[in-house]
Amino acid sequence: MLPLLLTGLLAASACQFTGQDDAGDRARRLNTRTSFPLNAYIPDPSSDGGKAFGKAQWILAKRCMVRLGFPGFATLATEAVESTYPVQRGVPESHGPLGDDRPYGVDDPDRAAEDGYRGRPDDGSTQPMEWSADQYLALTGASGSGESRRAHGHLIPDGGCLGQAGRKIHGPAPAPAKIGGLTLTGFYSPAMQLWYTSRRQARKDPAWKKADRDWSACMKEQGFHYPAPEKAAVDTAWFGTEEPSKKEKKTAAADAGCKLDTDYIGTVHALEVRAQKAAISKHRKELADTRAADRRAVERARAIVAKDDKES
Repeated sequence: MLPLLLTGLLAASACQFTGQDDAGDRARRLNTRTSFPLNAYIPDPSSDGGKAFGKAQWILAKRCMVRLGFPGFATLATEAVESTYPVQRGVPESHGPLGDDRPYGVDDPDRAAEDGYRGRPDDGSTQPMEWSADQYLALTGASGSGESRRAHGHLIPDGGCLGQAGRKIHGPAPAPAKIGGLTLTGFYSPAMQLWYTSRRQARKDPAWKKADRDWSACMKEQGFHYPAPEKAAVDTAWFGTEEPSKKEKKTAAADAGCKLDTDYIGTVHALEVRAQKAAISKHRKELADTRAADRRAVERARAIVAKDDKES
């Protein structure tokens, strides 16, 4: 009898662990940008078209930099920078949970116990190159005003050389959009604005509010008091340090565990997808125009790259 009893217990345990693994896999599958319908209207920089755009942008930008009086850019190898955005030398990077690409934050208790709320590190293949203050200003147009809008006596274009290059490839950017107290600019702002307003609409649903309450109750049982996951993720205690503290790790692990225990991600994801589909239906022409503009931009980018390769 004992061997049969042990066999039954092991089988039951295996089923429980399999269920947990399935819940975790499902949560992580849903907790990605690509699982949302609006993602189809936001180009992927890692795609062939996205890479062509990045390379073409830097090809045009380095020519602009030479015109502004930076002759060293004539020999810049675009392969080293084409997938990055400039970083100013000597300006320390901020540390904290910002930059996480997961729509609903931490979703793996084991990983959260190690990394806290820190964003997932990249593979190191797209490390940005650092530039001097005058080069950074000319490349990006950031912080420039008055006389500082000039480089070696030449007027720096709006958005710097990279901004000008982007407009030459993609055409004029849409008007800036105000969302959540921030000004959203760029070629993909219509889709991003709809993403923001869809989430705001979905959060009003009673089912989302109940998901927050269920998650909060689960956290309270473990000694953590937050009304919703996003409040835990942006606790000011996590900012300003390079490494996560023990408290941050414990909080993040509990956060991820409670999301799995309450099916938080599955619940709110379904609500947000429904809201996005409704937004797409209402703005179908605008989004179709955006997608068409993206295709034309990729064609222009590829032509610029092909011409540059031929001239090299």
